[in-house]
Amino acid sequence: MSWDEMAPLLRQGTLETLQMTVWSTLFTAAGGILAGVLLILTARDGLMPSRPVNAVLGLVVNIGRSVPFVILMMGIIPFTRLLVGTSIGTQAAIVPLTVGAIPFYARLVETALREVDPGTIAAARAMGASRPALVRKVLLREAAPGLIAGLTITVIALISYSAIAGAIGGGGLGDLAIRYGYQRFETQMMLAILVLLVLLVAIVQLVGDLFVRRLTHR
Repeated sequence: MSWDEMAPLLRQGTLETLQMTVWSTLFTAAGGILAGVLLILTARDGLMPSRPVNAVLGLVVNIGRSVPFVILMMGIIPFTRLLVGTSIGTQAAIVPLTVGAIPFYARLVETALREVDPGTIAAARAMGASRPALVRKVLLREAAPGLIAGLTITVIALISYSAIAGAIGGGGLGDLAIRYGYQRFETQMMLAILVLLVLLVAIVQLVGDLFVRRLTHR
C-alpha cells in the first residue's frame, strides 16, 4: 500500500480516535471529579460522613474498575443504543469509554484529595467557609496538580481503550489496525498506526506534565 493510499485513512482514523478520546475525557473528568469528591465527603472523616452512601459508591467504583473494557463495551450495548441510537461507530464508542474511565479516574481523584493538608481544611472551616467553598476553593484547588496528573494517566488509558473500541466497531486507529494490519497483513499501515498512537501518548504526557509543574510551582 502506497503512502497516498494510507494518508487519507490514517488522517480519518486519527480524527476519529481524537474525537473518542476528547469527548470521553471531558465526560470522564466531570463524572470522575464528582464521584471522587463524594467519596471524600462521605468518608468517615469527611465533611459529610455517610457510611451507606460511601459504601455503595465505593462498591460501584470498584466494580466499574474491575470489569475488562471489552466485556463492558458489549455489556452496555442496550444503554449505548438508548443514548446515541446505535452501538457501532465513534459516537457509540464514547459511551463505554466514559463509563469505563469514570471509576478509574474517581479513585485517582480520591487519592489526590486525600493528600490535601488537613490543616488547610481546618483553617478554612475555622474562617467560616461553607462546604461548597471548602470543596471548590480548598480541596480542588490544593489537589489540582494531583488531579491533572491523574487525568493525564486516564487520557492515556482512554487512547488505549479507544484502539480496542475501534477494533470491535468503534472506528479510529484500532479499526484500521484490524482491517489493514491484521486482516490484510499491511505491515506499513500497522507501523504507521503504532507511531501515531505512541505520538499521541507522548503529547498527552508532555502536556500533562507541563500543567502539573505549573500548578505545583504557582
